[in-house]
Amino acid sequence: MAEAGPELSVVCKSCGSEVSPYVTECPYCGARLRKRAPKLERRGEGLEAKPRRRRRPRLGRSRLAALQGTRPYVTLAVILGSAGLLIVHRAAGESASTFAGLIVPFDSDPWRYVTAPFAYTDVGYLFVIALAIAIFVPGLERRLGSIPAAVLLLAAGGLGMLAAYGIADGRGDITVIAGGNGMALGALAAWLALRRAEAHGAVDEDFDVIGVAVAAVVLLALPIFDSSADVFAGLVGGAVGGLAGLAAAALRPAD
Repeated sequence: MAEAGPELSVVCKSCGSEVSPYVTECPYCGARLRKRAPKLERRGEGLEAKPRRRRRPRLGRSRLAALQGTRPYVTLAVILGSAGLLIVHRAAGESASTFAGLIVPFDSDPWRYVTAPFAYTDVGYLFVIALAIAIFVPGLERRLGSIPAAVLLLAAGGLGMLAAYGIADGRGDITVIAGGNGMALGALAAWLALRRAEAHGAVDEDFDVIGVAVAAVVLLALPIFDSSADVFAGLVGGAVGGLAGLAAAALRPAD
């Protein structure tokens, strides 16, 4: 038995005739049925309509304009402020503990929890952190705004220093903890949470997972190369940034 041809299931509104669903004009009266005929693909001995490809979700115009319009003030302030503090530290010939470093143990100066993430002992350490800040913080500023991004960085850096001090003091260490590895990992984790939320959990060609993983490994390995960097400050700072990023992603209105 020969196979049945295509089912005539489209009714022309002009003349009432049943026509093929794969035509754009009625063959009987010439009325326009649809703007574009579906693409066909061969399956076996017959032709079937090719399924439409799902388009990747895009940012709405309002959010796209916001992403393009915000200037990275916080990024510049963190990098230039840290560099200026290092220049003053070197010019004065003093130790990092004199210029905002977190001294373990200490009985005063609680403001050092906030200033220590901006204090550095050498240019190499600052360069790595500045590069990470320049990569990830502008994205946070465009998505969250400058003030929320600044609060996030201060929280990640300060809470990371608080945790690092508590652990070092509990072990009886006498040391100086400084540098923004907690801030940088917090920015990375927050950016990652927001970016994954925008992609709806899917990894596409605009999402470089390997690059992000390499950046995270480099930041976590900084204590190996610089004694003032603390691994616990980095881990806690990354956790704070990640939680903040997840919360921001959940609270952001959909386009």
